[in-house]
Amino acid sequence: MARRGLLLILSSPSGAGKSTMARRLMDWDPTLSFSVSATTRQPRPGEEHGVHYWFHDHTGFRDLVASGGMLEHAEVFGNFYGSPRGPVEASMEAGRDTLFDVDWQGGQQIRNSALGRDAISVFILPPSIAELERRLRGRGQDSDEVIAGRMAKSRDEISHWAEYDYVLVNEDQDACFERLKAIVLAERLKRERQPDLSAFVRDLNREFEQR
Repeated sequence: MARRGLLLILSSPSGAGKSTMARRLMDWDPTLSFSVSATTRQPRPGEEHGVHYWFHDHTGFRDLVASGGMLEHAEVFGNFYGSPRGPVEASMEAGRDTLFDVDWQGGQQIRNSALGRDAISVFILPPSIAELERRLRGRGQDSDEVIAGRMAKSRDEISHWAEYDYVLVNEDQDACFERLKAIVLAERLKRERQPDLSAFVRDLNREFEQR
């Protein structure tokens, strides 16, 4: 039976595992659509329009925001970033789910958007702050100053945990992923996400009448 696609929002403080969980979901279910962000920054070598980002100038981006064409957006270091509405709606109508890897502010905007009724949100917590810092340092990518900044920001991120539909503690990646899959499967099976159920039950009743 056909179903309407849902919007799956993943958020977490940096280092808690949001991007890892997103990648594993995409590997588990290739039908998932990943929301390609729009940006006003210049393309980097090798980046393609519509593949890595939707590239717009500032005027075009503002026009999309004004017309309701962005589900969420923010300004970062002088450039705008956001999630275009059009590709997400097309995926939903085709019965495909769309995955968003966003912070709490982006998640809040998506939930408050015109498509918010189809959104489910999952917040991923670290097992401890000490483990969060250990994971950030284990990447070997950032200076002590950058890590300190990420740790400071994580406190604000974590303070928004109660705004989410589901909260997972990522102590063990495999166990956390299994719980995340269970959430996705259960949400897909909700009655209101299966618009053909009413017609199916009517057909069952006709079979009773024809016996």
